[in-house]
Amino acid sequence: MNPFLRLLNELETPFCRRWSRAYRRPWLLRPFALVSRLGNGVFWYSLIAILPIVDGLDGLEAALHMLLIGGIALILYKRLKGHTRRIRPCHYAADIAASVPPLDRYSFPSGHTLHAVTFSTIALFYYPQLGWLLIPFTLLVAASRVVLGLHYPSDVLVASAIGLGLAYGSLLLIA
Repeated sequence: MNPFLRLLNELETPFCRRWSRAYRRPWLLRPFALVSRLGNGVFWYSLIAILPIVDGLDGLEAALHMLLIGGIALILYKRLKGHTRRIRPCHYAADIAASVPPLDRYSFPSGHTLHAVTFSTIALFYYPQLGWLLIPFTLLVAASRVVLGLHYPSDVLVASAIGLGLAYGSLLLIA
């Protein structure tokens, strides 16, 4: 393992351990698991499908923008995961349990968070009135990844920065 990642794992594992223990109650875990599942694509693809129906060509423009940048985010995310190969907290420390099965082997960056931030940022550009829904949902998706034992905080923070960078970069191109 990369020495930098090993050090980062050692620094972040105690935080992951605390969150993992704090949220072991089923009544707390279930909502995070649900948010994580919705953040895996169901919520975003539903939003993308609904926008053109509700707002016609303007909705179609927003939906296509989200799909295009989401595709770029997916390619970047897969390349980063394959390159860094950071072990998930639930695989690194025996006392951190994955509350839901991971979608793939590695943790860096958090794909759920990257896509949530990317999609939310673009959607909010077109529909700022959706902030009441998209901002809390995106924050919950990001938190869920650490709470569920699948990601380190830095996985989520870097994914957020990448998502913001992709979204804002794409918005600058159309402005």
